[in-house]
Amino acid sequence: MASSTSFSLLILFSFSFILVNVHGHPNYQEALEKSILFFQGQRSGKLPPDQSIKWRSDSGLKDGSAARVDLSGGYYDAGDNVKFNFPMAFTTTMLSWSTLEYGKRMGTQQLKNAHAAIRWGTNYLLKCATATPGKLYVGVGDPNGDHHCWERPEDMDTPRTVYSVSASNPGSDVAGETAAALAAGAMVFRTVDPAYAKLLLRTAKSVMDFALKYRGAYSDSLSSSVCPFYCSYSGYKDELLWGASWLLTATKDIYYLNVVKSLGADDDTDIFSWDNKYAGARVLLSRRALLSHDKSFDKYRFQAENFMCNILPNSPSTKTQYTPGGLIYKMGQSNLQYVTSITFLLSTYAKYLMSTKQTFNCGSLRVTPVMLRALAKRQVDYILGENPMKMSYMVGYGVHFPLRIHHRGSSLPSKSDHPQSIGCDGGFQPFFYSSSPNPNILTGAVVGGPDQNDRYPDDRADYSHSEPATYINAALVGPLAYLVGSYG
Repeated sequence: MASSTSFSLLILFSFSFILVNVHGHPNYQEALEKSILFFQGQRSGKLPPDQSIKWRSDSGLKDGSAARVDLSGGYYDAGDNVKFNFPMAFTTTMLSWSTLEYGKRMGTQQLKNAHAAIRWGTNYLLKCATATPGKLYVGVGDPNGDHHCWERPEDMDTPRTVYSVSASNPGSDVAGETAAALAAGAMVFRTVDPAYAKLLLRTAKSVMDFALKYRGAYSDSLSSSVCPFYCSYSGYKDELLWGASWLLTATKDIYYLNVVKSLGADDDTDIFSWDNKYAGARVLLSRRALLSHDKSFDKYRFQAENFMCNILPNSPSTKTQYTPGGLIYKMGQSNLQYVTSITFLLSTYAKYLMSTKQTFNCGSLRVTPVMLRALAKRQVDYILGENPMKMSYMVGYGVHFPLRIHHRGSSLPSKSDHPQSIGCDGGFQPFFYSSSPNPNILTGAVVGGPDQNDRYPDDRADYSHSEPATYINAALVGPLAYLVGSYG
């Protein structure tokens, strides 16, 4: 909770949010295009002929061979060479949700590019869900071995260990998230590729059944293979709610309605991330209360609004700190992941309110959709360069952006420039410890961001601030598309 002094300043900031950019704004169309292009730089597997980020090459072609299955494809989660399905599935869900809510604002080409980014994720998740009966594969690559190396994904010589969950080693969290990703993806492709959409939905149902029947956290089953990297800190109940909510949205089946009601958690939250899905599920479910006037969903609407009250700087119940420059500040490590995810929920809930001409109260404060959108816009504008450092935190966007990001492929010379293999230790000297800018621009990558005082050192070794991640970008796509539609 902010102090009384900082709280007064936050009230001032909240009014300034509405005043920023009256006479101009960032180029949201360019930022949207680059935010989607970024996912090409994170691709694993056989790259397609239309690959635009040319310094990347094929990698991980034999992934899954340790288990005698094909698990090639998918995304590297961040600056490493591991495929963690938990954050990858969340990334895919958020890309799909962004497209479902804001696809009409993206324009034909960017909608096509978003579909390609989603399909790259869903194709891989389908393999993981169907390769071996009774198993859900949840990752490829030994994270402990990988994090001791600094090498290109094209050169990987670390163990490509395969990880899975099953009835005897459950993972309701990663399974619930995978089901959400497949169900949301099914909705995206329902009209453009009906057969594919049916396959996604059928598989989503199967994975969700597995998540519900064999309950347990995948962190308990896989321990050091996923912790501390992507532990399920919030438990698995939020992923069960999230997965069931997406299947309910995709199917309208009363079975999933009953599952959702059976999971009705009352946890108060002020966060939304790859780990904690409560706020996202509640905003998604509140759509039924607001747009369909289904009073049985009012509970989720009130919970979603309580979340907004925990975020708004001038709310009497705020639990959110802001930097002096007006950025939401939740945690020191990769703070922008929380900023983009929360911003997505602010934008989307404002959309629901706007369409029904409704408001809500945080104590004595009347909250309008305009207020929510103003705060969301302020966060996006900050990321794109309207901040005390005048720095864009999206690589390749604007004049001043991070040059030394914590990313193996970006920081090492490409295969075309350096055909010889760079082994596990070969990348540290002279590349990782160099003060020179990265040789390859990972266009569109949003890094972890500045500290609580709006400072950013642009230091490759400072991974908590300089490392990009797929889930940071995925949640930003929707708000950018909204702003494109609103400001051109």
